[in-house]
Amino acid sequence: MSTADLLSIEPLELKFPFELRKQISCALQLSNKTDNYVAFKVKTTNPKKYCVRPNTGVVLPRSTCDVVVTMQAQKEAPPDMQCRDKFLLQSVKVNDGASAKDITAEMFNKEAGHVVEECKLKVVYVSPPQPPSPVREGSEEGSPPRVSASDNGHANAAEFAAAAKQFSEGLEAQDKSFEARALITKLTAEKNSAIQQNNKLRQELTLE
Repeated sequence: MSTADLLSIEPLELKFPFELRKQISCALQLSNKTDNYVAFKVKTTNPKKYCVRPNTGVVLPRSTCDVVVTMQAQKEAPPDMQCRDKFLLQSVKVNDGASAKDITAEMFNKEAGHVVEECKLKVVYVSPPQPPSPVREGSEEGSPPRVSASDNGHANAAEFAAAAKQFSEGLEAQDKSFEARALITKLTAEKNSAIQQNNKLRQELTLE
């Protein structure tokens, strides 16, 4: 945050998660810690590339103002993702009760004797957030993996356990959603049921 006398600016770097052919916005917050009305104006070295709303305005005493900077969709990425664009935020004390419609270019003219504070802001490109990794092949999302059947027509308990473990590991990558946890519970119940059926079969075979 800047330590200017009139306006504090946060952040001092405009960070855009750069993506080709996509319009991207970044917000600035201007804080007026004084008891004066303060007018501001935002300039950029590349006005065709950026849209600033509002680019001029008045920050009331002891209050804040949000400024949104929108970068137009770009057709190609800059070399090494480096950006040379810069912004200049000028601020000047104005009369009490002033509003945005009262702002003139003359207010920011230093040569006319106005005390104008200036703060330079850099533009930084950052990598966009990576999409989540795709679901592993072999198991469809939301459905349990196929389990082979043993000779007696009942699923083998060991195969059930291995399948449940594999399915559980796959679901961990999907943030363990509520639906996924329900499926794990269902699989576990099916595994326990298979174990009980196998035990029952063994008992029947023993009795015979």
